[in-house]
Amino acid sequence: MKNPSIKIMDFPGGSDAFELVLRFCYNDGRLLMTPTNLPLLHCSAIDLEMTEKASTCNLLRQTETFLDGLFYWTWNDILCSLKSCEPFISSADESGLLHKLVSSLLAKISANSEISFAGSASFSAPSSSSSSSPDTSNNPQSSSSTKTHDPIKPSFGREWWFDDLTVLPPPIIERFLAALGAYGEDNKNLILTRFLLHYLKSAIQKAGSTRFEYGGLADTAVHGVVLMGRTAFSCRGLFWVLRTVSCLGLSKECRVKLERLMGLMLDMATLDDLLVSGGSSNGGVYDVNLVLRLVRVYVEASMDVGVCLPKMKKVGRLVDKYLGEISPDQGLRVSKFLAVAESLPDCARDCFDGVYRAVDIFLESHPTMSSEERTRLCRCLNYEKLTLEACKDLAKNPRIPPRIAMQALVSQQSKLQGRRAVIGQYHPKTPSSSRIAYSTVGEMETEEASSSSSPPPPTESMPEEKEEMRLNFERMRWRVMELEKVCKEMKGQMSKMNKNKKVNKSMTSPSHHHHRGLRLC
Repeated sequence: MKNPSIKIMDFPGGSDAFELVLRFCYNDGRLLMTPTNLPLLHCSAIDLEMTEKASTCNLLRQTETFLDGLFYWTWNDILCSLKSCEPFISSADESGLLHKLVSSLLAKISANSEISFAGSASFSAPSSSSSSSPDTSNNPQSSSSTKTHDPIKPSFGREWWFDDLTVLPPPIIERFLAALGAYGEDNKNLILTRFLLHYLKSAIQKAGSTRFEYGGLADTAVHGVVLMGRTAFSCRGLFWVLRTVSCLGLSKECRVKLERLMGLMLDMATLDDLLVSGGSSNGGVYDVNLVLRLVRVYVEASMDVGVCLPKMKKVGRLVDKYLGEISPDQGLRVSKFLAVAESLPDCARDCFDGVYRAVDIFLESHPTMSSEERTRLCRCLNYEKLTLEACKDLAKNPRIPPRIAMQALVSQQSKLQGRRAVIGQYHPKTPSSSRIAYSTVGEMETEEASSSSSPPPPTESMPEEKEEMRLNFERMRWRVMELEKVCKEMKGQMSKMNKNKKVNKSMTSPSHHHHRGLRLC
C-alpha cells in the first residue's frame, strides 16, 4: 500500500490543531500556550482523549491549568480566544470552554462599567454619563488591560464594549445573550437591544457575510424594540431598525410586530422615512407594499379607538407627498398607485389637489397609457374636493380624458349650486357675492360684486342667473363634443398620413425608379 494515510473526520481545528498536538507530543510535552491557541489545544485534547490515562504529562491537564488563570486574562485575550473558537464552535460549546470564556467576558464588562449582569438579565437603561471607559482599578490585571484595550468614547446609548464585540461571530453572540437570559422572546433589555442593533449594522457592512446566520439575532433585536416601543424609539428610529434587520433573515412574525408598531406611529413619520428601497423583487424603486401595510394598520387602529381628525389629516398630507414622490417611477403600476391613494378614508383629506398633482405626474411619466388606464387612474379623485384652480387646470389638461374633465366640472357646478342654496336659505335678501361663468374651454371665472353698498337686486333675478348658468353649461358640453370630433378628425388624418408614408416608400422602391426612367426617355 503506497502512501498510507489516516483520515480523522471532524477534528476540531483541522490540520492546524493537529500540527500543534504533534509538536506537543514530539517536544516532550512542552508547548507555548496562548489565549489564541488554547481553544484548539483544549478541544483537540478532549477529542484525542489525551488524559492522565495516557500520560501524567498530558495535554488536557495543561490546558485546564492554563484556564485556571482565566480571571487574570486581559479583555483582548478573552476576545481573541473567543474569536478562535469560531471554526469549531460546537466542540468548544460541548467541552464547556465557551461557557467559561463568555462568563469571563461578562465579568469584565460588569467590573468595568456601572452595569451589573449578575442576578438579573433585565436592567434599566443608564443615562449617557454611565457609558464610560473600563475602570480597571478592581482588576488584578489592570496594567495589562489598560495597555491592550483603549476604549472609544461612547455616543449616546452606546457602551464602551459595543464595538469590540462586533468581531465575534453570531453563534458566540447568541451564547452571550443566552447567558444573560436575553435571547429570542426573552429579550427585555434596552442596552442589549441597542447592542444588537449596533452589531447587526456592522454585520451589513461586512463583505461576504452569510446573512441567514443573523436571523436569530435580528428576531431578538426586534423583540426588544417592540417591547420598549415608543418609550425608547422614535418613529424615525423604528424605520432605521426595519432597514437594518430586514435584510438579515428577519422572520415574518417579527416583521409583522415591528410594522404594527410603526403603523401606530405613522402620524409622526416624514416623507424620508417612507422612502424605503423596494429591492429587485418589488418591481419598483420604493417599497410601496410596506407603506400600504403601515397605512392600513394606522387606519384600523384609528377606527377602533375613534378617529382623531387632525392626526388623520396629517397622515393624509404625508401620503399625498409620497404619491407625488413615487409617481415618476416607471415600475409603479396603476393598481399600486390607486391602492395607496385609496388607502385612507375620505375624511383624511380636506383637499384633493395633492392627489391630482400626483396623478398628473404619473400621466406625464407614463405617456404610453391607454385611455382606459387614464380613466381608471382618475377614479381616486374626489372632484368636489378640488379647488377652483385645480379644477381649471384639470379641464385644460390634455392628459386627462375629456369625460373626466366633464365630470369634474359638473361636480364643481353642483358644489357651487349647493353653496348658493345654503347662502340663500340663511340670507335670502343678501346678493350673491360672485357670479360663475363657464367659458368655451371649460374655464370657470369669478366676478366679484362691484360694490357692497349697491342695492340688492330683486329676487326675480335668481331665475335669470340660473338660466345663464344653464346656457353656459350647455356651451361647455357642446365644446367637449367638439373636442371629441377634433380628436376623431386627428385620428383620421394620422391614418391618412400613415397611408401616404407607405405610398412614398413604394414610390422610392427600385422598380418605381425603373418605370420612371422609361417615361423620361
